[in-house]
Amino acid sequence: MPEQSTPQTSPPDASGPPGAERSPGAGGSSAARTARGSSGAPGGAASGPGGPRDVPSPQSRPHGSVSRRRLLGTAGATGLALGAAGGAAGYAAAPTADRGAALASLGSGQVPFHGSHQPGITTPLQARGHLVAFDLTAGSGRKEAAALLRRWSTTARLLMAGEAAAQDDTGVARDAGPSSLTVTFGFGHGFFARTGLEKQRPIALDPLPDFSSDHLDRNRSDGDLWVQIGADDALVAFHALRAIQKDAGAAARVRWQMNGFNRSPGATAHPMTARNLMGQIDGTRNPKPAESDFDRRVFVPAAGEPAWMAGGSYAVVRRIRMLLDDWEQLSVKDQEAVIGRRKSDGAPLSGGSERTAMDLEKLGPDGSPAVPVNAHARITRPDQNGGAAMLRRPFSFHDGIDGDGVPDAGLLFVCWQADPLRAFVPVQRKLDRGDALSAFVRHEASGLFAVPGGAAKGEYVGQRLLEG
Repeated sequence: MPEQSTPQTSPPDASGPPGAERSPGAGGSSAARTARGSSGAPGGAASGPGGPRDVPSPQSRPHGSVSRRRLLGTAGATGLALGAAGGAAGYAAAPTADRGAALASLGSGQVPFHGSHQPGITTPLQARGHLVAFDLTAGSGRKEAAALLRRWSTTARLLMAGEAAAQDDTGVARDAGPSSLTVTFGFGHGFFARTGLEKQRPIALDPLPDFSSDHLDRNRSDGDLWVQIGADDALVAFHALRAIQKDAGAAARVRWQMNGFNRSPGATAHPMTARNLMGQIDGTRNPKPAESDFDRRVFVPAAGEPAWMAGGSYAVVRRIRMLLDDWEQLSVKDQEAVIGRRKSDGAPLSGGSERTAMDLEKLGPDGSPAVPVNAHARITRPDQNGGAAMLRRPFSFHDGIDGDGVPDAGLLFVCWQADPLRAFVPVQRKLDRGDALSAFVRHEASGLFAVPGGAAKGEYVGQRLLEG
């Protein structure tokens, strides 16, 4: 779990709920924001994690489409209003379908589907997530894959706008808003052979090397196609997962699926970096879109190879189990030595606050380095790895208690980079050679996926590959 690449929920001066930085240009017009109203968000703008989000006006919906909210004629904010009113005010009448009620800021958050990059990469961390991989079925080739990506793109665009799915909508999320839903699509190594597109397979998609910390379940690794779903509402996220699965039809079958979560937006008194299931602040050194080299680190350039990956990125996906029973037997001081940062506020053991630069030369009272030489935060620093860095955007997971009474919990690690062979691989190799955290984690599943750039209006994701 490279510390330098862990996501930051918000910049130090952010005023919105927790969430990683948004990609520049990810929002829409100010008129679209005004159309939905303030919804109680700071400054009068509808907002989601990480700051204001744009919400389209009713006029911007596709002709003939029906929003999930209008299917019931009530809004999710109604219950919030009743709870705030209390018994003295009594129960308010439900709003009519014609009038409609403003959603709470959490429900009204919307992420655009179209853009130069796919959503779900620089989108702020969402409260709920699903990762699912598919294999193309026997007899499904390039034609069937193109039709599938076309269906999936249509479904993603509708659901992310808060609309019902075009075919057989289940109604699970009909009274919810978009809730910052994102759906992201990627291609695995095997996809190219199955579709006759081997010559278009990127070199960067070569299989990851074996690592000493790997205990991989191959049935929960890799896959021809990969889909990442995130939302700030559990039912909205599940609704999208079910729609994507149904859209697969006879063209593809589920290979594996994993469920994750993060802290809900607004759960903390002020915006702060997320904590992981070990209780550590996790994401201090994540690259930020405002940095001049952010795009170079995360996205394939327009002149990159292959051409269909322009604006895309490579996702490394790892199911990393945390050995929490062992970890929690350590004292707080020993836990801090493993990580290299204070547990209370994320400050480096060399002193200062969370954002203070780590002083690798500082010595402690006993003459040893203040930040131990095998501390996770020291080993994963870009300046200790030839500048290698990645954008990490994970979900935590808890899949119950295993037969030994041990929590099956940890991190669904997802990191983004322009080239995994120059980012994830060298950092993970160094972790293999002496990271103090390695004794408390186990890598149980792995995948690498080529995630093409975003779809322009009228296009579907992956069209440049499948029709090029």
